Amino acid sequence: MISTQTPICDFNTPAIDFNLKGVDGKIHNLASCKGKNGLLVMFICNHCPYVKAIIERIIKDTKELKALGLNAVAIMSNNPKEYEADSFENMQKIAKEMDFSFPYLMDKTQEVAKAYGAVCTPDFFGYNTNLALQYRGRLDASRKETALSSVKRDLFDAMSQVATTGQGPTKQIPSMGCSIKWK
Repeated sequence: MISTQTPICDFNTPAIDFNLKGVDGKIHNLASCKGKNGLLVMFICNHCPYVKAIIERIIKDTKELKALGLNAVAIMSNNPKEYEADSFENMQKIAKEMDFSFPYLMDKTQEVAKAYGAVCTPDFFGYNTNLALQYRGRLDASRKETALSSVKRDLFDAMSQVATTGQGPTKQIPSMGCSIKWK
């Protein structure tokens, strides 16, 4: 398992459209996922210890962001042949068990992850209402272990700002996680 950091935010880069199957059996795209104030695109997976350490916080934060008009979508781009935990069936199981309030999509060809420049799980891309990139940073100070509940909510605070002003913070701390398992 290789630990990787995300690049810095390239402000105003447009979001890239996708047509991916979700664990709900439906095909989702950028327009169907976007909220009135923006969209958080998350590259996650089931097996990664960095994702496991924050998944409950992701669920909590995305529910709170939805109330601000900012929707979220999670994309799993790993090669499931390397980790059975990342299979479509296990994605369905985790989404149901954890009660995901956002679509969880399978990027079977890995083309979406490559188009976005995703490098690790978790990798967060926060877009404003015009689908222009405003955040590419971490959720919080958690790593392979969940940080204390008192830590700054980097992603939530940044995306709340995006939802209300259309612009993300200039200072952002990169996300860190397991490298995407490329085919």
